[in-house]
Amino acid sequence: MSEHPWVQDFVGAVTVSDPNGIILEMNEKSGRSFQDQGGRALIGTNMLDCHPEPARTKTRELLDSRRTNVYTIEKRGQKKLVYQTPWYQDGQYRGFVELVLEIPAEMPHFVREP
Repeated sequence: MSEHPWVQDFVGAVTVSDPNGIILEMNEKSGRSFQDQGGRALIGTNMLDCHPEPARTKTRELLDSRRTNVYTIEKRGQKKLVYQTPWYQDGQYRGFVELVLEIPAEMPHFVREP
């Protein structure tokens, strides 16, 4: 992520993998989030090895099907939005990006109609 230094201090965790699940990039927040598993030393390893079943199978299916997966979790009292989606370069599938953002327990929702 050295080409885009803004992402290193981005408030959310950003993790980027190739189509096989090899971790290519992690910003500082992502590294701290996965510190117990090795932090940024995970770059170059397969993210599938970090997932127990059934999450490993689901992650493999997402990589293969190139589908976006979005959900919320709560960890240590903090609610988070997890957004996992394929990324492309010059029209070629290049892998997955996971973005994790801390969100308030309650937040406004707006419907914007044209």
